[in-house]
Amino acid sequence: MKILALTFLLLFAQVQSQSSCPDYSEYSKARHPPYSSGTYALPYQRLPPACRTFNSTIIEEVINSMSTLIHDPDLYRLFENTLPNTLDTAIRWRGVAANNSAEELTFIITGDINAMWLRDSANQLQSYHVFLPTSPDTTTDSLSSLFRGVINLQARYLLTSPFCNSFQPPPESGIPPATNGASASDTVFPPYDLQKVFECKYELDSLAAFLQISTTYASITHDTAFFTKFQWVHAVRAALSTAKAMMTPTYDANGAVLNSPYTFTRLTTRTTETLANDGLGHPVARDIGLIRSAFRPSDDSTTFQFLIPANMMFAHYLQPTSDILFAINETVLGQEIRDFGTSLRDAITTHGIVSVPSAKDGNETETIYAYEVDGFGSSLIMDDANVPSLLSAPLLGYTNPSDPVYLRTRNRILDSDSGNGNPYFMRGPVINAVGGPHAGPGMAWPMASIVRILTSQDDDEISKTLKEILASTCGLGLIHESVNAFNASRWTRQWFSWANGLFGQMIYDIKDRNPGILAQSFQ
Repeated sequence: MKILALTFLLLFAQVQSQSSCPDYSEYSKARHPPYSSGTYALPYQRLPPACRTFNSTIIEEVINSMSTLIHDPDLYRLFENTLPNTLDTAIRWRGVAANNSAEELTFIITGDINAMWLRDSANQLQSYHVFLPTSPDTTTDSLSSLFRGVINLQARYLLTSPFCNSFQPPPESGIPPATNGASASDTVFPPYDLQKVFECKYELDSLAAFLQISTTYASITHDTAFFTKFQWVHAVRAALSTAKAMMTPTYDANGAVLNSPYTFTRLTTRTTETLANDGLGHPVARDIGLIRSAFRPSDDSTTFQFLIPANMMFAHYLQPTSDILFAINETVLGQEIRDFGTSLRDAITTHGIVSVPSAKDGNETETIYAYEVDGFGSSLIMDDANVPSLLSAPLLGYTNPSDPVYLRTRNRILDSDSGNGNPYFMRGPVINAVGGPHAGPGMAWPMASIVRILTSQDDDEISKTLKEILASTCGLGLIHESVNAFNASRWTRQWFSWANGLFGQMIYDIKDRNPGILAQSFQ
């Protein structure tokens, strides 16, 4: 009873403090004063402190300290709006588990849907990882607490339905389950509970996201004791088991069709919203060591199920996950995960690197990373804006920005004009960036431009790309999901907290790598 009473009081206090606050999904569509003094006169898009979903003294100090480093008034206003956007708007609920008052829970939404995506929530907090303390912080009103709460809730979700990507609010929150009209016709195996799951698109990067936020928290705070509590080890086992199950090929050695551990069909007019072959997806080959992903991080279905960026992300985060397991004496599981990470990297090198006609001379060939392969020899040469992407491979930690294969891949990703480029690189007078099938041709994603900057070692490229991002907000002072490359007034999702936080993270990264860029004028 005491635990339930504490949960109720926390929820009641949150509701009371924000009952008179505006709905940010509407608030963010309008311009609010004061305006920046630059050409774009960007508005101040933050809610009053009492209406913010989480207030952090550390982040406010960072925002204030950057005012002397960022000389362009419009760029500073964009940073001021974006870095805290997840904290201001998307921490939908914080509390504790009903059966254990020591188990913190953090429920984070991406935007106007009361559902939590594993990938998005991990990346939304990733923007604040550099501000975590380098020793354990057990206070419940801290950035550390937010991280622990997301890790705990993601562990619960993985133990509930490990093939699913998006989940309902925890019962402790008192928030009713959200309705997903798009999933009304879904036929999914294994089945799931609509009261617990919002959508069940199996995406390998969702499993990787759980490892990402876990290892990020551990590497900075050195709080390995946290991982001995609650359900983390069981959730790691569930993620590993799910990934290994999704190495199941389409056919056995005799050519018989095998039962897939996951199938998905949806009645839809969009081909990217369902899987071919009655939910099996495009066939994949046997014994090549890669993991299938039915859907991409864009929530679009894969063409060929061996999605290389997702395999890269999973492979990278297996190593630091094994470090945690060894530190807490889970040595058997730790060794299994470490060995799996090594074999997965070998498989990516063997099957994910393909020979293609040279971009400079079509009579010659060069090796690059494919976006997707099937193991039968087919490959998809493109990239998508959503992370993990091929462009983000160094950001994920899989490789370094000077890797020759990565550099050749990058050159193609950021080109659509040579006949050997990326069909989803959008060019125009407003912004030049990778897009994808999710928003369609012509719609460039600022998120991809941000990743381009984070993975660039060229100051001119960084400055040019930053100037395009600044010009693409249509005067709203927020990073949109996508923007028409020819018309800045055509955009999708003005409130996309992940992309906003990533922009703030990128500016803070420039402060350390290329501080002179922040002294430039972008007027």
